[in-house]
Amino acid sequence: MPPRLTSFADDARIAFDNLADRASGLVNPTVRLGVTGLSRSGKTVFISSLVHNLLHGGRLPLFEPVQSGRVSAVRLEPQPDDAVPRFQYEDHIRALVKDRIWPDSTRAISELRITLDYQSASGWNRLFSPGRLSIDIVDYPGEWLLDLPLLGKDYRTFSEETIALAKTGVRSELSRGWLALTHAADIQAGADEMIARDLATAFAEYLKACKADERSLSTLPPGRLLLPGDLDGSPALTFAPLALPADGRPGRSSLWTMMERRYEAYKSVVVKPFFREHFARLDRQIVLVDALQAMNRGPEAVQDLERALTDVLACFRPGTNSLLSSLLGRRIDRVLVAATKADHLHHESHDRLDALTRRLVDRAIDRIGMAGAGIDVMALASVRATREASVKRDGHDLPVIVGTPMEGETIAGERFDGQRKTAIFPGDLPADPESLFDRIAAGESGLRLPDVNVVRFRPPQLEETGGGIKLSVPHIRLDRAMQFLFGDRLA
Repeated sequence: MPPRLTSFADDARIAFDNLADRASGLVNPTVRLGVTGLSRSGKTVFISSLVHNLLHGGRLPLFEPVQSGRVSAVRLEPQPDDAVPRFQYEDHIRALVKDRIWPDSTRAISELRITLDYQSASGWNRLFSPGRLSIDIVDYPGEWLLDLPLLGKDYRTFSEETIALAKTGVRSELSRGWLALTHAADIQAGADEMIARDLATAFAEYLKACKADERSLSTLPPGRLLLPGDLDGSPALTFAPLALPADGRPGRSSLWTMMERRYEAYKSVVVKPFFREHFARLDRQIVLVDALQAMNRGPEAVQDLERALTDVLACFRPGTNSLLSSLLGRRIDRVLVAATKADHLHHESHDRLDALTRRLVDRAIDRIGMAGAGIDVMALASVRATREASVKRDGHDLPVIVGTPMEGETIAGERFDGQRKTAIFPGDLPADPESLFDRIAAGESGLRLPDVNVVRFRPPQLEETGGGIKLSVPHIRLDRAMQFLFGDRLA
């Protein structure tokens, strides 16, 4: 993590909040689970499926407390933070199960508490009382997480790094209009609100173009310029990097001074409260990534995903909490990086997606010089929207996946109506991700990544039991994710 992200006053407030959380935890043991992800990775779907499977007795063979029968009851309860919007689980699960549409993506922070009653695996602990654990799920946009490194950067560093990145690869094309305005601006001239607004608008449009599906780039701070919310139009969001001279100081009432002041306001008003009030109070964290989409968009998108993961993991300090650290400087002791949409591949490629994502994470860990203890990687599908099959072609069995493409999806020139199922060959991931990354890093001319079909499928139609009760949402490895994130707290 960049040095000294917070002031001593912030540290004192964080310590106070942690003391309050721990005092509450003595009465009602709780784990605060942060759920975030980079663009289009499926945070809302992950939370909805996790909660639905716990509430409705889903197939969770790798989640030991349920598999062994030690969990006796699961229920939703009121969340502890009254000032944080509730995660609207009921609306999202209705969209998935009844309407068979994907719920809206995360645009702000929200929270949900689910409580499990269980018997301890230890006979000694069972002598005292039944166990109870509340899981407070904190859902927040990945763009907010990517903003945290800004707390350790001054305006000059932010400007230099952002402009340098904007001049690379496909970004150089997307940033042309904004950079032209930036280089034409007289930074020592008097501060002009219209110039500041034009620069901020052009900069935000550049970030949106990078995020668009056609590019799928991941490193996009400041994230609130993409999700302004109720701060839209405020001075704290009306700023942009400037091309600064190697030396010199800004004039008192110059455009330079205005932008620098607003950048600092952004950190104070937007980034620091999120860090202090939410991020610093987390116990566990899952980061969802859409590695398949990056692979589909080419080497530059893969490199940018690795860059984003480097920035993300630099925000965490995984490790075991001591009593003192848990009270004064809470540590996120487990981080899971999960590649989503494993159901878009045949199961033969699931381990390859796992290995590819693990290599991305390992490279990010190496770049920031941190240990990998407390970090795990896996490929999963929060909701399995396809099933596997095989078709005969040229006398050979070809593995395919079968699902219902979303309305408007086009495959081989055929446009789908959202009702008809189809089988597609999903493509293959490389068996050796190491050689692939070496070729990407070397900038091999004309390098083509493995062709993976990224088709948007509708959520599955859930079967009903004889009593008319719908079965739980199908998934891939969601139980393994649960076991890593909080299975130990139910021992």
